[in-house]
Amino acid sequence: MELLTIVFRTTFFYFFIVLAYRIMGKREIGQLGIIDLIVSILIAELVAISIENIKDSIFFTVIPIILLVVLELSLAFISIKSRTFRTVFGGKPSLIIVNGTVNYKEMVRQRYSMDDLLLSLRQNSIKSIDEIEYAFLEPNGKLSIFKYNLFKTKSNYPMPIIVDGEIQDKALNYIKKDKHWLKEELKKKNLNVEDVFYAFKKKSQIFLIKKSNL
Repeated sequence: MELLTIVFRTTFFYFFIVLAYRIMGKREIGQLGIIDLIVSILIAELVAISIENIKDSIFFTVIPIILLVVLELSLAFISIKSRTFRTVFGGKPSLIIVNGTVNYKEMVRQRYSMDDLLLSLRQNSIKSIDEIEYAFLEPNGKLSIFKYNLFKTKSNYPMPIIVDGEIQDKALNYIKKDKHWLKEELKKKNLNVEDVFYAFKKKSQIFLIKKSNL
């Protein structure tokens, strides 16, 4: 009888967790952020405890899992509305390689070793760092790589200078501009920083998406 109960609970929670993840919209582990990972660990622990403790009601596990799913969805909604919340809990990309040069200070800040970098390059079939123009360490730990073109000429990577109505100071420093310059450029378009959802500079032009267009 206990064996049948374990089989039932295991089967039930398998389909229940699949449904929960479908609701949360997660397609693969590589897409999980910090909050998602914590929720995943907690769900796994709750299911393991429930399968072992067959004397306890199955609802003692179902209810906390439903609560976790609702909490995760709520936090996901807040992260869409608040960039500060998203940055604090989800992190933001870090520029690890710039124009073929390794940014060692940023690597130390992110506790990303040279071995980690070389491993990521090998996994992307890249033999040498000098093949890369830009590389970003994403919040999920993956390395996004942009290789040089055929003639190894420098290109202007479209660094975001405004995201969700907030000025990106690091990006401005990188393109050697300041907030005053940015505000003056927006003034020419009759816009304030708060009116812009996303903006980046490429060559001598600013490309942007206004919040009213969303």
